Amino acid sequence: MNTARPWPTLVVASALTLVCAVAAGVSGSAAGTELTRGPSAAELQAAARREVAERWRTWPSGRIFPATLPYSAEQGGRERASRIGISPGTACDPVDPKAVKALRKAGCRGLLRATYIDALRGVLVTIGVVALRDELDAVRAKAAFSDSGKPVPGLYPLAFSGTVADRFTPGVRQAGSVRQAGPYLVLTTAGQVDGRPADAADEQRPSIFAFATEISERVLTDLSTPRMPDCTAEEWRC
Repeated sequence: MNTARPWPTLVVASALTLVCAVAAGVSGSAAGTELTRGPSAAELQAAARREVAERWRTWPSGRIFPATLPYSAEQGGRERASRIGISPGTACDPVDPKAVKALRKAGCRGLLRATYIDALRGVLVTIGVVALRDELDAVRAKAAFSDSGKPVPGLYPLAFSGTVADRFTPGVRQAGSVRQAGPYLVLTTAGQVDGRPADAADEQRPSIFAFATEISERVLTDLSTPRMPDCTAEEWRC
């Protein structure tokens, strides 16, 4: 019995084999191109956004809160605020109760705090970095804090026993601020070193607390400014 396929069938089979081979070659070429091409501009931008969003966890605490921060002195010139200490905690609750609820609703990932003292060693300020899920959540969470310079609702001070900041309690707060950029809020709360309650201050001088906002903006800028990935550097995987 002749089992050979008729000629037209062989032609069709050969043609299909060729088509499949060409398709496989094209697919292999596309896959090879995909594996060997560099990242696109959109991919680089997405990687940069992801890197910014993780800085609160990946950066050393001393990079987020430098030992000193420059500011404009009330009497003119430049001064530097000195860091007293950094909290090891990252819980989202060292803020007034209503603000705690707002942070949780907005998906707070962590809250970092550090306390500084001005160059004249008369004013203390605690800076709080709040990491949110994304920029929209950060904008929503910002509305829970006072933007008028008042400390409430706002951040709780971070005191350190045995230091000049050992009396820096919530009742000492006299000024506060909130700023937002990217997925971050940066909060401040400020008061005087002598521990006097806000309602016992003889004369309200908002200007002596102005540096607190300035140094917080420096922290926020460093945290939230994207940088494009460098695929030649070890810290990036492209």
